[in-house]
Parts: sequence; structure tokens; C-alpha cells
Amino acid sequence: MITFNAPDFTQHPPRSPRVKLGGFVHLPRMLDKARAVVSGNLGEFIFPCPLDQRLFAFTGLKAEEILEEVKKGCSDTEMLSWVLANSNPIRQTWEITTWSDYLSALSAGDIKRHQLFAETIQSLAPARADIFTYFDRLDLDDYVTYYGNAK
Repeated sequence: MITFNAPDFTQHPPRSPRVKLGGFVHLPRMLDKARAVVSGNLGEFIFPCPLDQRLFAFTGLKAEEILEEVKKGCSDTEMLSWVLANSNPIRQTWEITTWSDYLSALSAGDIKRHQLFAETIQSLAPARADIFTYFDRLDLDDYVTYYGNAK
């Protein structure tokens, strides 16, 4: 059974980075991971990971601040209100939308990252030719890790 207030990532993955909260992609996944840190069930996931760091850079928040709020048992709606109130600078809706669109389309940048990206896809699902973005790769990795073959 999936519990979102104390997720156990030895049993199921966090939400997809594509899931939005208040227009922010990745925010629900990052909150899932923060809650897993607090409950001691992060498994092999990383918090804060590079995508979490991008969210922190955009909002001006820090991982430690998120963890402190999550420890209070805040819901997603309460966490969104807190993120919006504590972001520095305060972001407008159009900025959140633009940033979310950018992050959703983000792919490997330099040659080293392209090579690692390709190697990861090769190991997870060598027949797949539709994995282009980091979000694609995360969804694929989560699926293969928890549910099996992703041919």
C-alpha cells in the first residue's frame, strides 16, 4: 500500500517528476523523497538530487528547510503554500510555468552526460528509442526497478 505521508521507497517509487503541484513539476517527487528521508525509507534514492537542487535554485529554498516543514506532517497543499510564501524571489505563475516546461524538456548536456544517459538506457531497456529527457529516464528507471521489464 502506498502511503504519501511516510513513503517507503523499498516498496514503491516516488511520484513521477512530471506530476505537478501548483504548476511546479518535480515538486511532488521531491516532497515524496523528503518525507521518505524523515521516515527513514529513502531506499536507494538521493535527496537532494540534482533535480531537487534545480528546484531549490529556482525557489531559493534549501533542503534543510523542506525537511523541517515535512517533519511537521504538512500535506502537499500545505507544503505548496509554504513553498510559495517562502520562495526568494517570489515567483509569478508564468515563471513557474516556464521553468517547469524547461525542466520537463531537460536532457543530457555535454558528451559525458550523453554517454552516461545512453549507457543507462542501454542497461534498462536497450530496445527503447523513445527516451530523450531526464524525466523519461527517471520514469523508465522507476518502472524497471519496481515493476519489471520496459521493452
